[in-house]
Amino acid sequence: MNTSYTIVPLRSEPGIIAALAAMIIETVAHGGSVSFMHPLPEDMAIAFWTKSLEAADRGERIVLGAYEGDTLVGTVTLLLDCPPNQPHRGEIAKMMTRVPYRGQGIARALMQAAEQLAVKYGRTLLTLDTAEDEGAAGLYEKLGFERAGVIPGFALKPYGGLTGTIIYYKRITPETNEGH
Repeated sequence: MNTSYTIVPLRSEPGIIAALAAMIIETVAHGGSVSFMHPLPEDMAIAFWTKSLEAADRGERIVLGAYEGDTLVGTVTLLLDCPPNQPHRGEIAKMMTRVPYRGQGIARALMQAAEQLAVKYGRTLLTLDTAEDEGAAGLYEKLGFERAGVIPGFALKPYGGLTGTIIYYKRITPETNEGH
């Protein structure tokens, strides 16, 4: 396992947006179900990350990036802007690791960092969903997320055809984050 990476909140800067756009294009091209179809045009990827990082600048979310040196190798988003009756909840979205860096613990480290931030922001519940086909269910279960259920035929896979989505949740407290 390579542990020579750092995890930091990302800012709305052209170089960061370009790196995130390249990552989501690569993820979609390799079948990752992250709300886009293949081929994902670069301008659409750039527009998505521009809006996402603008929302981060407003405090509605935190976009974390994992770097190996100067190379962005993974990302995850912690959504904080939940409805008024759910101020205790955060949502995990857009968990991605660049293909050559998968299997090195980067996704686990990103998820743990997001969970720590959720606790810092007073959240006691995290939710997420992942594709039933080709999703990261195993990772989320190893991290203590509970499977709430499956919605069949929820979304199109990047190359077409429907896939279900698995809904997960995890109750979190400062104590659940000790040792991370």
